[in-house]
Amino acid sequence: MSDDRPPARLQQPHPDVVVVGAGLSGLICARALHRAGLAVQVLEARPRCGGRMHRQLSESGLPIDLGGQWVGATHHRLQALLAEFGLRRFPTFYDGEGVFHWNGQAHRAGVEHAFEASLLFFKPQELGLAQAAIDEVQAVQRRFRHLVDQVPALTPWSTPDATGLDRTTVSQWLEQLSSSALAAYPLAWLTRLGGSGGFEPHESSILHLAWTQAVAPQHETPEAWLVEGGIGQVGERLAAELQACIQLGTPVVTIRQQPGGVLVGCADGTEVNAGAAVVAIPPPLRLAIHYDPPLPAQWSGLLQRSPMGAMVKVLALYRQPFWRGQGLNGLGIGNLPTLELTVDSSPPGGPGVLAGFIAGERAARWQELPEREQRQAVIADLVAWWGPQAAEPMELVLHNWNRESWSGGAFTSFLTPGAWTSYGPIWQQPHERVLWAGTEASSRWPGYFEGAIEAGLAAAAQARALLA
Repeated sequence: MSDDRPPARLQQPHPDVVVVGAGLSGLICARALHRAGLAVQVLEARPRCGGRMHRQLSESGLPIDLGGQWVGATHHRLQALLAEFGLRRFPTFYDGEGVFHWNGQAHRAGVEHAFEASLLFFKPQELGLAQAAIDEVQAVQRRFRHLVDQVPALTPWSTPDATGLDRTTVSQWLEQLSSSALAAYPLAWLTRLGGSGGFEPHESSILHLAWTQAVAPQHETPEAWLVEGGIGQVGERLAAELQACIQLGTPVVTIRQQPGGVLVGCADGTEVNAGAAVVAIPPPLRLAIHYDPPLPAQWSGLLQRSPMGAMVKVLALYRQPFWRGQGLNGLGIGNLPTLELTVDSSPPGGPGVLAGFIAGERAARWQELPEREQRQAVIADLVAWWGPQAAEPMELVLHNWNRESWSGGAFTSFLTPGAWTSYGPIWQQPHERVLWAGTEASSRWPGYFEGAIEAGLAAAAQARALLA
């Protein structure tokens, strides 16, 4: 579990590299540098490590992940880390039928494991929807897949007609193809909950959404496994290995470049000289640091157009996964007022756990409600999904990531229309001796832990080359 006690201040004024941020990406970067024999200091603003990888005990003593929790089928770096730490994974429960809730009606269907043939993971022919409606959904999905196939992972701004696509919001693109709300829903759901980042279809471009699916595709099953005891153990193990290098409760406010190095200034007045700095925090938070010399205009422009998604995580704990006895698997997707997704996250032999999410504008409206009404809204949707037994969970955990000042939201940031083609080419470029990490800096699985690992390792390699 996270330890809120800051370690003693480090007596290391001249490390080789300062890493700003002790989320998964920063910890991975620091460990790679430390194991390469370099002196590293990690500065973390929070009183804990892990960032958006955050585990705690529920009131009943069950380890729960308040942030990300899944391991994907092709998250090979993350899987290797789990194996290194001896952490066991178990498959997400998809046996039986899920529920697609549309316009007040619940439609049961089995899971279609070939995502591209599904209607948001469900077998379309089992949903009881009109065939003409299903045909229209699939036609829109085919057009989108064709676009995704044209987007280069490293240079989305070089996509054919990139400028036009980047100036066209997801909503506008969908309106050009169909007037059907059902046909538009799968892509709208992807903007809010498909790992893309908690935004609405009118807030980003169809180019950005297509890029997210080119580099982090749903058809590769990013929610394949869960970790016994919680995936937050990964961050805890890394932090324990690096404990002597980590200073908690220390926000970085300035990074000044000087001949052969950087001078990193902290909010408490501490200054650290180093050969290089790796900034491993979400893009909007990078703007809170004063850089000297200033960031290039392209970098400032990109960061100003990279807001965080709006996301609230819901964990409903029951004495047992009662839905399984009804032939249901806990997978719920649909246009209910508050929750748009639930997934069975029950540990083997343990209580029943439904993980859910409130995203985008739903999250913005929900967080303005009084606490009692917030809980009532969530319970009402749980009952709509899973019946009267869902009305009385043992515990209901509601974690609002938009109120985490050192995250600003979740799962990740997204780009506003026009940002890729106007500012994108600087996306992964360093600012002299300032390098970038964090899941958003990855070109494979950004927004996921796998992307955080990739970006951390890439930044470590860049720092080693810079200091060689």
